[in-house]
Amino acid sequence: KLENEMTIIRLMPIVTAIVAMILPGIIRAQEFGDVDKGRDFAVRFCANCHAVDERNNASPEPAAPPFKSVADMPSTTRLALTAWLQSSHPTMPNLILSSEEKDDVIAYILHLKDSP
Repeated sequence: KLENEMTIIRLMPIVTAIVAMILPGIIRAQEFGDVDKGRDFAVRFCANCHAVDERNNASPEPAAPPFKSVADMPSTTRLALTAWLQSSHPTMPNLILSSEEKDDVIAYILHLKDSP
């Protein structure tokens, strides 16, 4: 029994190192969207009406909420943003986003929730 315990103790640093190398990949696989691509998309297609930068809280179009304000709303979740982006709205252009673009924009908006 003592020999088994000693083997386990000797293997712990190796097991810990393997888990430390694998875990970030597993976590990234669970993430969605690319924040940088979402920011680029927002600058190209949304910034004419919305303040898309976390430092700018005044939208060019006063009726269009800043992305940071949207991000900070308690009801803002991935699911809520997905539903919003799949619905047409009379005050917004009818942009048709690919699934990847949608995930990227959502990832960017949710990223703003964490920014100061």
